[in-house]
Amino acid sequence: MPMTKRFVPTRLLVALLCAGLTMGSQAQDHDVRLPDLGSSANALISPQEAKDYGAAMLRQMRALDMVLDDPMLDDYINDLGYRLVSGSEKPKDHFSFFIAKDNIINAFAAPGGYIAVNSGLIVLTNSESELAGVIAHEIGHITQNHLERAFEASKKDTPLMALVLLGAIAAGAGAGAGDAAGAVLMGGQGLLMQRQINFTRKDEIEADRAGIQTLSNAGYDPNAMASFFARMEDTLRVGSGGDLGDTPALLQDHPVTLDRISDAKSRAGALAARQKQRPSGSTLDKTQWEKSTAPIAFVKDATALASRDGKGGLDTFLLMRERVRVLSQDAGQLATYYATSLQNQHGFDTPSNRYGYALALVRSNRGAKAIDELQPLLTAHPDSQVLRLAMADAKLQAGRRAEALAMYADLNQQSPRNRAIALGYAKALTEGGTQDDARQAGAMLMPMLDNNDEPELYRAFAQASDKAGDTVRAGEAYADASYLSGRPFDAMEQLKRLLQRPDLDYYARARIQARINDLTPLVMELRKRKVQTDDNPDGRSQQPLQNGANCQGRLCFSARETVR
Repeated sequence: MPMTKRFVPTRLLVALLCAGLTMGSQAQDHDVRLPDLGSSANALISPQEAKDYGAAMLRQMRALDMVLDDPMLDDYINDLGYRLVSGSEKPKDHFSFFIAKDNIINAFAAPGGYIAVNSGLIVLTNSESELAGVIAHEIGHITQNHLERAFEASKKDTPLMALVLLGAIAAGAGAGAGDAAGAVLMGGQGLLMQRQINFTRKDEIEADRAGIQTLSNAGYDPNAMASFFARMEDTLRVGSGGDLGDTPALLQDHPVTLDRISDAKSRAGALAARQKQRPSGSTLDKTQWEKSTAPIAFVKDATALASRDGKGGLDTFLLMRERVRVLSQDAGQLATYYATSLQNQHGFDTPSNRYGYALALVRSNRGAKAIDELQPLLTAHPDSQVLRLAMADAKLQAGRRAEALAMYADLNQQSPRNRAIALGYAKALTEGGTQDDARQAGAMLMPMLDNNDEPELYRAFAQASDKAGDTVRAGEAYADASYLSGRPFDAMEQLKRLLQRPDLDYYARARIQARINDLTPLVMELRKRKVQTDDNPDGRSQQPLQNGANCQGRLCFSARETVR
């Protein structure tokens, strides 16, 4: 469960502050400064504090609906990220990768190894190597301690920036106006822009070099980073007429010069030549692996994990790119876009675009049509888990529940720890199922809650537990979902009500009290500082829940469901 340790409330401001400095980082100097790993920047914060900062930032972004939470995409982006981390200078450090729900072409790094890639950037990339190049660059910022050095260099300005970012949170979360937060944030960043420009060009070049080495070590095309930035620069040169307002945010935050591109290509060329000398394919031997390595649960041949080929001969990156496109934009409009392009645009009829079309149809309540689109793809690629899961979702949406449950069950048997499959299966069992079905759904989801920070998993577990009759576990899970969604006051209110139940046994009461103890310092500090949040609008005390109901996003449950 997530609330297992104390959180220092003031870290939230520092997290947002560092994230703002990172997202606004610019560059100007030509000399490459080698990393000074012994600088005082390392003494600013401990690794655990940095991790707490990044986690607080992620929760606040979720409160502002700025995170694209999807277990399949989360697994994909983290698998890609950790493949790169394994080839970086600090493979043992903590990293966490997520997708920001933003059509702006950008990416950023935050303290604690938290790296965000905007949905708008992902849909623009042409290959996994290009996406990996951007992520490798952000990993370079972290491994070279650029965040700590940026914080150290701007210490005189941080009180002002902290206030600006706090105002952005209040404006965005309290008023529900997405543009308000950005407007306040940009107003504060303008005061610091020139100093950041003068500070970080060296860091950008240093991150390029570290990132290119990471790309090569991880087996990706080391030229991918330079080629992607060059493509962005060409797009700007052709389409903007020099107007800074038309410049992609990625190029504003990571300015590209001919010298920088040339340096990147030169280094990448040398690394590419070394790559050609490596043996192609996997060099792992199954017999030797089994003798020297512990077995991996549910994996018959661990050496097969080294293969990057998508199941069924499909390019997994292209499928995930279209999934990002559909989940981050209006599904109805995208369904029209796919249908029109498939009819009129030469070369558009590809498996990934057909998959995107099917997803858009499912999300716009046209499951039967989605089945028609997916069937030819599944006939051609019967082993693709991605396509089979999409078909199960389409059949469930089309009202063919028995067929959908059979597909979910088969997928879950093959991959019992796959969160995307488990979440879809659990929801299908809970919605329209029996109490035993809900109990099965809860048992399937519960092991996945350990060390997991996705609110949707906790909500699904709460719904399953409630239908199965375990309203105590349901109440705890709803509270956890509220906390992870950046609503600590709601979480505290739910836990206090839950603790009032007369039927709690010793263990349940101890769990709930421990959660309250962990959350109390954060809530008290937020009230002390009069921080306004969506679940604490006046910044002083929580508003009473209306009509005895507590709502979290799309889910609401009555107080009677947790206090009986």
